[in-house]
Amino acid sequence: MKLSESKNRMSWHSEIKSKEGEEMNGQGEERTLNELLQIRREKLESLKKAGKNPYLVEKVHVTHYSQQVKDQFDQLEGMEMTMAGRIMTRREHGKASFINLQDKDGQLQVYIREDRVGQEAYQEFTHYYDIGDLVEVKGEPFRTKRGEISLKASSLRIVSKSLQILPEKWHGLKDTDIRYRQRYVDLIVNPEVKNVFRIRSRVIQSIRSYLDQRDYLEVETPILDTLAGGANAKPFITHHNALDIDMYLRIATELHLKRLTVGGFDRVYEIGRIFRNEGMSIKHNPEFTSIELYQAYADYEEIMELTENLVAYAAMEALGTMKVTYQGQEIDFTPPWKRMTMVEACREFADIDFDAINSEEELKALCKEKHLEIEGEFTKGWVIAEAFETFVEKNLIQPIFITQHPVEVSPLAKRNPDNPSLTNRFEAFVNTWEIANAFSELNDPIDQRERFVEQAKQKAAGSEEAHPYDEDFVNALEIGLPPTGGMGLGIDRLVMLLTDSPSIRDVILFPTMKPLDR
Repeated sequence: MKLSESKNRMSWHSEIKSKEGEEMNGQGEERTLNELLQIRREKLESLKKAGKNPYLVEKVHVTHYSQQVKDQFDQLEGMEMTMAGRIMTRREHGKASFINLQDKDGQLQVYIREDRVGQEAYQEFTHYYDIGDLVEVKGEPFRTKRGEISLKASSLRIVSKSLQILPEKWHGLKDTDIRYRQRYVDLIVNPEVKNVFRIRSRVIQSIRSYLDQRDYLEVETPILDTLAGGANAKPFITHHNALDIDMYLRIATELHLKRLTVGGFDRVYEIGRIFRNEGMSIKHNPEFTSIELYQAYADYEEIMELTENLVAYAAMEALGTMKVTYQGQEIDFTPPWKRMTMVEACREFADIDFDAINSEEELKALCKEKHLEIEGEFTKGWVIAEAFETFVEKNLIQPIFITQHPVEVSPLAKRNPDNPSLTNRFEAFVNTWEIANAFSELNDPIDQRERFVEQAKQKAAGSEEAHPYDEDFVNALEIGLPPTGGMGLGIDRLVMLLTDSPSIRDVILFPTMKPLDR
């Protein structure tokens, strides 16, 4: 093994001790590490020469798992069974040894005696097996003198040799950068991480269940498209060689799902990956998972009720409660959630009464007083949106719906009939984060065309996030989109809240990482 190949692993190897019990550091660490890795390869070669190449094993007939043995010990005691998993610890006492075997559910102690497994098998175990190796163990459950449920081995064999060294038991793998880059090691040595992704899976399953029970149809729409629409965001650009055209990874599923609503699917949803070529933070990953849903003949008020009930249902199904603690703050997802217009929120949290501002001079004076910088066209709507983002969002801890957003920042939402400068839109906020965005969908093709034209002007002026002009979508609206309510919800942020995870990278199995050589 070349020294350069071990660079990615040194941050956890620096935390563990060598087999001889000496701390590895500096050049000695690299040398000792490489020696230990070479020993593992020599053990593998010895196994191969003995006709016991572990990589030739194709199948293990596993009959029981660790948690099952513990939960059903009274029924299983003394029963012959087969288990398989990874050696996490080992302790040798002459002609008897103990290992901790880790499988998909957890760990179980295994008791290995020479007189039970045979001298040859026991010597093979003591000479060639290492922590990290995957083994098959046959035996029967029993209680040790200390009362620990264990497996008394009658036979064992190695089924896959680990050629690397796992982080040591007590230190674990703490370096978050390495944890994210080598999630497979993180899952092995930090068992609590598995639970985060089990909860994530249950959340997604529960969302599907909730919508399926309400006659929604799950569909799939393109990830690659010639336009990146459905949101104001910067897309990733790629190139289709056969067609010789640039294409975009989708930034939303919205416009295709609404086309399906035009076509007669009254209730549709899609759970899938979204891609945005923007900044990275504890709340942002370039690719993330969202659910978007659309319901014909519903308005944003009905979708608001569906959203709070959907999230509460997912929390209850995944955790058994609607109340969670996130980073020390209790959050209660129990419906109904509080509702407040964006203008009301600015009045309450920023002491700004936009209803009392009626001229551009007053707006400019406000911006100067509050140190608000407006990008692009200077309008009341843009000032409201900027003030909300600057002063209000940081106060929104408990679940709340913020409604009636300015039309300037809502190019796909239906106007509010009582105030056409605002839209029938809501965003759901929890812990200061937006987790969902929804509105009564704009189905007026003339209005939509005008908004696309305005967005196209912004794009021509240099805005990378402005919405492109989508002629086919306007054509779909001219065919006729029924009154429709739609919603998009960020799965990753929801899972962060439900698992008390401080970073979005903690809830994405393989988050985007900067290459080590950059």
